[in-house]
Amino acid sequence: QVQLVESGGGLVQPGGSLRLSCAASGFTFRSYAMGWYRQAPGKERELVAISRVGSTNYADSVKGRFAILRDNAKNTVYLQMNSLKPEDTAVYYCKAVGPGHVYWGQGTQVTVSS
Repeated sequence: QVQLVESGGGLVQPGGSLRLSCAASGFTFRSYAMGWYRQAPGKERELVAISRVGSTNYADSVKGRFAILRDNAKNTVYLQMNSLKPEDTAVYYCKAVGPGHVYWGQGTQVTVSS
């Protein structure tokens, strides 16, 4: 059974940091591209960062502030978020893309507010 379980969301003040985790099971983690997406109220889901074999890519809005890190030994992908802004407020989702399959996690809420 495939599972992607996100954790680490919460309420943080502007300028603060959070680290999201996505623990994966049920598929060959190292063979999959792993990404983080987010969806704010009233907006479409958008790519935040993605880790493929040999490359990582970021949305322009988070470059220099966020970092995607994967630990293939732990089947876990992280999103380190620094210098958070109110506009980063959203539900953050983990996504796995592999040969013929796409999996999503259930999401974790991140709220940036004073």
